[in-house]
Amino acid sequence: MQYISTRGAAPKLSFEEAMLTGLARDGGLYVPEVWPHLYREAIADLAGLSYEEAALRVIRPFVGDAFGEDELRAIIGRAYAGFGHVARTPLAQVGPNEWLLELHHGPTLAFKDVAMQLIGQLIQASLRRSGRRLTIVGATSGDTGSAAIEAFRGLDAVDVFILYPEGRVSEVQRRQMTTPPEANVRAIAIEGDFDDAQARVKDMFNDHAFRDAVGLAGVNSINWARVLAQAVYYFTAAVALGAPHRPVSFAVPTGNFGDVFAGWVAKRMGLPIERLVIATNQNDILHRTLADGRHEKAGVLPSISPSMDIQVSSNFERLLFELYDREGPAVAALMDELRDRGGFTLSQGALDRLRADFDSARASEEETAAAIAGVHEAAGMVICPHTAVGMHAACVRRGDPKTPMVVLATAHAAKFPDAVETACGVRPALPPALADLMERPERVIRAPNDLAALQAIVAREIGLEAAR
Repeated sequence: MQYISTRGAAPKLSFEEAMLTGLARDGGLYVPEVWPHLYREAIADLAGLSYEEAALRVIRPFVGDAFGEDELRAIIGRAYAGFGHVARTPLAQVGPNEWLLELHHGPTLAFKDVAMQLIGQLIQASLRRSGRRLTIVGATSGDTGSAAIEAFRGLDAVDVFILYPEGRVSEVQRRQMTTPPEANVRAIAIEGDFDDAQARVKDMFNDHAFRDAVGLAGVNSINWARVLAQAVYYFTAAVALGAPHRPVSFAVPTGNFGDVFAGWVAKRMGLPIERLVIATNQNDILHRTLADGRHEKAGVLPSISPSMDIQVSSNFERLLFELYDREGPAVAALMDELRDRGGFTLSQGALDRLRADFDSARASEEETAAAIAGVHEAAGMVICPHTAVGMHAACVRRGDPKTPMVVLATAHAAKFPDAVETACGVRPALPPALADLMERPERVIRAPNDLAALQAIVAREIGLEAAR
């Protein structure tokens, strides 16, 4: 299995090389050269398997010879051993043929753990074999950062730097990043919003001299292994609800397009997904794109669902590559237009293809709060604001009531206690393992939204002052 860049000018890489590289040298994102396919029989055979065994069968075709089957099985087992539910990503019914896919049973209480725990184990196994050392730099709108720090804390061959927008994540999210004591993980609060943090990370990757000097790697959803790991729970949920013998629909709260693109990957592999509903908050660039074909940035508005406060949805580039028949130069031109002019317009053919697979809906702040209250009243469950955005979208774009509708429950409600309490009157408590989180000492580096300053911090912290 080889991987190619969405912009067409970077060399092909193996799965392991693509995982360790993250962003391609031409600025693009890696995707498989050929999409593997699972036949109906193979999908049906996932029924009744453990999550770990299902993950092995879904992931295996993408890995090539990077990891042997027994090695990969052991890696997957270690990745999910610490999850708080035996099903890892269980389903919970919230209405007639309506379900929540609970993705928050990992150590940091968010769906990012499902991918990050696996990629942490994959990278650790790879580094042990090669003797290499990596510097991981990532940007977060809240949950990716804590999941990355949790996955890599204490590892000898990895230094981790997570950039987050100061004042734009919840207190629980911030403390999950700033309280781990291990010296190899650092949280950096930068001025600006998530798009600024994400842009500076991409700038570091595109500075090839710096990239090579510090051994830069990425674990944001630009990393293909992250998307691949997320595709697994679409299979396990759909099979539990009757696939491949009937289709299933999903509503996906998303800002960076990684989680919903993982659903597209599952569909591309053969999973019978009827509709993928893109659920956005008031930062609705993806919803606007489906509405009129214009993909255009607007200012980022703070919301009660802060992990979705994004206007540059990096993984949308992977879908553009498919919408434009895998023409790398066409994708590169669109991304240049987004950078230089703030947006671009899809061709009619690309827009038609986009609408063939996706629906979308936007939730205002009031609609998000109403969804939290509605689920609590109807089902006695307390959901986070991001999940509530998904619930609103699922109701607006419900479709055939005979088709199961699954909403991805992306985080534990206790990560956003103020917003949840305001909406439904219940203040969710942190699980016992995190009960003392608010008392733990914090450790944070503050920095301007400036590439040179951030590169200097990374170089200094890893003892490489002359990285540039």
